[in-house]
Amino acid sequence: MKKVGHIISLFISNKENKQRVEKNLITLDTKGITEDKFYNKDIQRSVLITSIQSYNLVKEYHISMPYSSLGENLLIDYNPYHLLPGSRLHIGSCILEISQYCTICDHLSIIDKRVPNLLKNDRGIFAKVIKSGEIKKKDTIFLATK
Repeated sequence: MKKVGHIISLFISNKENKQRVEKNLITLDTKGITEDKFYNKDIQRSVLITSIQSYNLVKEYHISMPYSSLGENLLIDYNPYHLLPGSRLHIGSCILEISQYCTICDHLSIIDKRVPNLLKNDRGIFAKVIKSGEIKKKDTIFLATK
């Protein structure tokens, strides 16, 4: 395994009020993030991983966007967008498998009309949970090597 980065922030969508909530720790199983409103909805899209580079990119255009604006569950200091589906990340006690690339949502134009175009290939990447466990802020991210 190769060390590639760290967790910066963790977020869930609250089940009751559907607000984005920052967490210090999240619990995952093969149905997704247990506290998230999307738990057990679409296993292939259980976890959205976004790189800090996405936020830095929009910042270069003087666009202010708070963390979690992209809908991410994991904000990381590593750019995973080059990873192919099937690639595995070991984070905390979990193993996540990249399942698909995240397409840009038009609703991001509410932040700024330029955001969908700026982030068309850099919004995030979806993963499914292969091994249940917990992920905490500052956890190290390892890329499984074959």
